[in-house]
Amino acid sequence: MSSTVILGLIGSCVTLGLLFEMLRRHQLREKYAVFWAIVAVATLVVAVFPGLLARASELLGVAVPSNLLFFVASMVLFVVSVQHSSELGKLEERSRTLAEEVALLRLQVSSLQADSEPSVTEAKKS
Repeated sequence: MSSTVILGLIGSCVTLGLLFEMLRRHQLREKYAVFWAIVAVATLVVAVFPGLLARASELLGVAVPSNLLFFVASMVLFVVSVQHSSELGKLEERSRTLAEEVALLRLQVSSLQADSEPSVTEAKKS
């Protein structure tokens, strides 16, 4: 076995192990774990069968198989980045909405407290 195959096997096995451990400790949500598991399995397949990458690069007209690998990896990272940016935007909007609701509730509570204070002070005077 070549060092490239061994490195690919080790990398994919470590990734799968980390995924399962992070899932077990509830540090990673399932929807993200599925994505990274697919990436790890794809890495395992390419490591075990390096001819697949060469054949795919031939079919796509890419001169060097590693260029195809780097392109696919960069596209995967791009998609993950866009997806996380989308979720971050949704969370920021939700956080702003919740902050506004809390401010309105505090205003209502302080208004209710101000309305009930004179009756409390009148009761103490009696």
